[in-house]
Amino acid sequence: MDPIQRMRRATWTMLVGFVFMMWALVTVATVVTYDRGMLNWWRVVPAAIVTLVLTWVLLRMLRAFLDRRHPTREVVVSAVLAVVAAVVGGAEPFGWGITIPTWLSIATLEIPRRRAVAMTAATFVVSTGLGALTLLTGTSAWTASGNPGKLVYIVAFNAFLCVLLPPSNRVVMWIWTLAVQAHEGRAAHARLAVAEERLRLARDLHDLVGHQLSAIAVKTELAVRLSDADAAAAKAEMSEVNTLTRKALKELRQAVRGYRELDLSAELNSVKGVLEAAGVRCEVRLPYRELPAGVAPVFAYVVREAATNVLKHSSASFCDVTIRFTDREAELRVRNDGVERRQTADLGSGLVGMSERLAAVGGTVTARPTGDGEFLVHAVVLLPIRG
Repeated sequence: MDPIQRMRRATWTMLVGFVFMMWALVTVATVVTYDRGMLNWWRVVPAAIVTLVLTWVLLRMLRAFLDRRHPTREVVVSAVLAVVAAVVGGAEPFGWGITIPTWLSIATLEIPRRRAVAMTAATFVVSTGLGALTLLTGTSAWTASGNPGKLVYIVAFNAFLCVLLPPSNRVVMWIWTLAVQAHEGRAAHARLAVAEERLRLARDLHDLVGHQLSAIAVKTELAVRLSDADAAAAKAEMSEVNTLTRKALKELRQAVRGYRELDLSAELNSVKGVLEAAGVRCEVRLPYRELPAGVAPVFAYVVREAATNVLKHSSASFCDVTIRFTDREAELRVRNDGVERRQTADLGSGLVGMSERLAAVGGTVTARPTGDGEFLVHAVVLLPIRG
């Protein structure tokens, strides 16, 4: 059985226990009055029938509360039945009068605290008033004549029931609610993890397919142009296309398996070669020290995506890649002069993917025209890197 179903069954058992307690007290009271020779069957039988109907309605209420619904109609009907059973059977708290506090213990589930307190106070007044009335008028099932000294017992026992039963049931219901929320939270966490993995795979596929296909398209176009003039050069370009294709397949398999991590140095060399093959002069400026741990793979994705956008969205003649870092932050700048053909309002999902990758490690990335005919991709990661 599912854990949440076991918890529901346990909660149901504990709450139904209060209903069985009502029947236990009613049975004890009936036996006591019978032993004393004071049992009035014309009152006990109708009271038992009404209490049976009350029990059925209370069980419906419990199912509704466990299903996180508030059964307003059943609450009202059961209140009337509880009062009728108490009046008909004699409203002693240790007898048929227990029907009213039992109703209270279930009716106050899953309602605001102030309303529960108000219902508790009203129930105490009604149950105590009915008990006192049946005692003073001599209609009590326990005694045939008035006994004012018993008023203290009625007040005290009703107060005890009204104070004890509702909070006890509310605690049980609160534990059930926490269990449901924890179960739903775990399910939501699992769905979120699946969604994040799908997004990661989508970003990786975009990075791989977009960049490699752009590079292959440039290389094949160059090979076509060289095929008539210089067959050897065209053959060399097609050989690089073959290498790029194999590399793309390898990285695609690694991305699907979930353990791919780009190498910044290899990525810079690849980007530089592809851009220069497309006629874009590329300059790379790196720090003399090794980058802090975790920075290089993140910047490798940004360099790849920025170079892909240069090939796809601009007519740049140069591209400048600069990386620097201090004790507080690492910075990457990819600048090119191909902004005139770039659609700045729609830079593609690749830049969205870059933002997500940088945000995952506490960084930021911006991609915008600089105002002087150039376009700048600027990524910053705070150090030490998180994650």
